[in-house]
Amino acid sequence: MILGIGAVIGLVVYQGVGSVGAAIAALGWGFALVVLVRIVPVMLDAAAWRLLFDPDHRPRMRDVQWARWIGEGVNTLMPALQVGSALVRTRLMVLRGTPGRVAGASVVVDLTLSTLTQLLFTLVGIGFLLSHYGESNIAKGAGAGVGLGLVLVSLFCAVQHRGFFRRLVSVVGRVAKGRDWVNAVGGAEALDQAIRDIYRRKWILTANASGQMLAWVIGAFEVWLALHFMGYEISVADAMLLESLVLAVRAAAFFVPGALGVQEGALVLLGGVIGLSPDVALALSLIKRFRELVIGVPALFLWQVTEGRQLVRHHRERRAEGQMAGRPAVVEATVSAGGANPAERRHRRPDGTGERP
Repeated sequence: MILGIGAVIGLVVYQGVGSVGAAIAALGWGFALVVLVRIVPVMLDAAAWRLLFDPDHRPRMRDVQWARWIGEGVNTLMPALQVGSALVRTRLMVLRGTPGRVAGASVVVDLTLSTLTQLLFTLVGIGFLLSHYGESNIAKGAGAGVGLGLVLVSLFCAVQHRGFFRRLVSVVGRVAKGRDWVNAVGGAEALDQAIRDIYRRKWILTANASGQMLAWVIGAFEVWLALHFMGYEISVADAMLLESLVLAVRAAAFFVPGALGVQEGALVLLGGVIGLSPDVALALSLIKRFRELVIGVPALFLWQVTEGRQLVRHHRERRAEGQMAGRPAVVEATVSAGGANPAERRHRRPDGTGERP
């Protein structure tokens, strides 16, 4: 993270703090619109995710949106790619009363389709790059990455149909014996079956993928809108080119917290292709960073508050269980001492032996 922050600062200083700052200041009140525009695809993703839940256990829309918002904060501000967000979303839905197998299966399939639609969105960006600018070197690298990604997604989808989590638990169990870590989602076999049940509902998969693809496209409008308020007019195709390829670079740099420095370098490179100067590209990247903080920091704070409340509730339940478990022993000790039954004490002699005459 320190290296990433250093890279961002270095790029800003190199291009000129004044020029980058002026480009950001030109956005003005348009920043509020940029934030609002980003909220739209997040909520659309939540609606698409909700479709994957078992109809008998489908949660309320506001609960799904709440979990998806927190997942957005994890995705953008923590070095966890989408896997960390998937685990957090699963846990949050379980805390809201959704059965573990249902929540876990919906998140696994949603993550699979999200990755697939992002790869397709990247292909759209590559298409615009080739057709408008003919940048073969960048396109070749991006195309190779997409090809590899499609192979990996296909393999992951295939193993999901063949009891992936049951096999995974079997392997992990040999290393970590006694740790039934998959109990939170109702067991590996139940999770595998719930995943297969979702894949049988083809129209649900189509609706989810369509919603996520639309969310990717709407996300590109954020780029167009920010540059518009900064005084730079680009086409919708150029906005999709920038958004799709920068997202692909961020996904590849999942091990870098927030893709710090990586996003900035990608925007400078791709911005130069469509005619943006380096200072404007850096300003655009910093605007996206500010937007991530405005949306992500409150989400992470809410997540910690939720986990804190759950921890307090758990301790209270444990303490209550301990008190209930200890009460029979106290009662038994009191009875054996002759003090638990007043009626019996009235019939005893003062010395505690025998009955009163």
